[in-house]
Amino acid sequence: MKKNEFIEGALIATIAIIISKILGVLYVIPFYKIIGENGGSLYGYAYNIYNFFLIISSAGIPLAISKITSEYNTLHKNKEKTYMFKYAKKIIFIFSIICFLICFLGATFIADSIVGNLEGGNTVSDVAFVIRCVSFAILVVPILSISRGYMQGHRYITAPSIGQVIEQLVRVLVIVVGSFLAIKIFNLSTVQAVGIAVFGACAGALVSYLYLLIKMHKVKDNIFVPVNDIPKKEKKEIFKKLIGYCIPFIIINAANSIYNTIDMILVINGLNKLGFAAADVETISSIFTTWGSKLISVVTAIATGLVISLIPSIVEAFTKKDMKEVNLEFNKTLQVLLYAILPLSIFLSIFSKEVWTIFYGESFYGPLIFKYTILLAIMDSAYIMICSALQGLSKTKLIYISVACGLITKTLLDIPLMYLFDYIGLEPFYGAILASAIGYTLSLGIPLTVLLKKYNFNYKQTLKSIPKLMFTISILVILAIIIKNTLITNISSKIYLLLALGITGIILMIIYYALNYKLLNELLGERILSKFKKLKKS
Repeated sequence: MKKNEFIEGALIATIAIIISKILGVLYVIPFYKIIGENGGSLYGYAYNIYNFFLIISSAGIPLAISKITSEYNTLHKNKEKTYMFKYAKKIIFIFSIICFLICFLGATFIADSIVGNLEGGNTVSDVAFVIRCVSFAILVVPILSISRGYMQGHRYITAPSIGQVIEQLVRVLVIVVGSFLAIKIFNLSTVQAVGIAVFGACAGALVSYLYLLIKMHKVKDNIFVPVNDIPKKEKKEIFKKLIGYCIPFIIINAANSIYNTIDMILVINGLNKLGFAAADVETISSIFTTWGSKLISVVTAIATGLVISLIPSIVEAFTKKDMKEVNLEFNKTLQVLLYAILPLSIFLSIFSKEVWTIFYGESFYGPLIFKYTILLAIMDSAYIMICSALQGLSKTKLIYISVACGLITKTLLDIPLMYLFDYIGLEPFYGAILASAIGYTLSLGIPLTVLLKKYNFNYKQTLKSIPKLMFTISILVILAIIIKNTLITNISSKIYLLLALGITGIILMIIYYALNYKLLNELLGERILSKFKKLKKS
């Protein structure tokens, strides 16, 4: 196994994550048909709670471990690095058990807080059952995360990325095959089928962990050394680093999950008070937390892939006090995000009805909600990248302040804005979307402003690229609207619609690349071109 440079690592990680997310999107087509909207709501309840507890026990661990490993590598502290990995595994194992017990034993209480007063939909016992089924994954995923982060910190990006694809593939197979067999063959209930489906997270993590153990064994001499004589002072320092680095990353990831959890709870309560039928409430909730978020995750996967490779590069430059390089990498990542995620989000928003129909069939609420929530993917992706970069620069207080301001604002505005939108004759759930946008704006604006004024960050490179970006996107938007209203508007077949949308996307992507060829070439650099040349020669 060879180590990966920044751009190469970013591409590998991003491709792997996108493949994982595509698998995560494609499976919902048969899964949706098997369990229906009611089952989808139930699946969303369990998975959002699982994500929340997973974040407490492990989210951010890969990036935190990656950061510490990269830092110790730069300082040639090999013994401390190995001790940190083994010590982290012990800590995370304890946290995993605690979170599992809370989730498993407290499932009824958690379920009651979600759907307690909702009549005509899923019951508290149904929700509690699927929460217990998914809780077993909390025992496996955190240990997997530790190993993944340790490999990434050594710039071994390929193996953890492939492991992530394996994890998703196994999970998807369990979800689709398990739910199909449960309902169609064994005539089990939808609740039991969803319970089997959410258990897929545990099965996928187990297989991925076994794969990663094999890969780690092959490079054990490069990543592990004996650790018999670590001074107590250094051990305390390692413990402080683990806690100090993990908590901000946990907060970064928790905020994303909490946004979904807030929507799940407050949208249900708000719509219920506004007089919406229970079936409509659960349908809208499932669009926010399950079906829509599956499609959005493909877009945010680009940001996650960039962050995986960005963190070691920023930490290395920051440890060497090379702030010029830090600023360069920061701006480069901002530009890649803008040039990749902004046009993709806008394209999906324009064709929201067609995209939703391809995956889920005809729906009244689906396209209405997805049309605007997909645009939040731009802010969500920027939030992930900027907060992770701040952690790489050890600006933890700034992370706490920006995340807290965004989440508090979102929570306070959700219900009032829903009532306001209902009062002025608009769909009330648009108020929840606007609340999220305002929250993200605060979470992004605060750190960018502080970095600019207090730490002399320079965004000139990114700002210079924006006018050209806006011009080319405007051209694409005009072309997309013309195609949508002339060529795609009357297509009813899902297969033909998928082909038409795919061809449209490819044509617009070629035009977009041609218009931005020079800048994209600068962002990717000569390293990528040289790698393609090497591949051709070989």
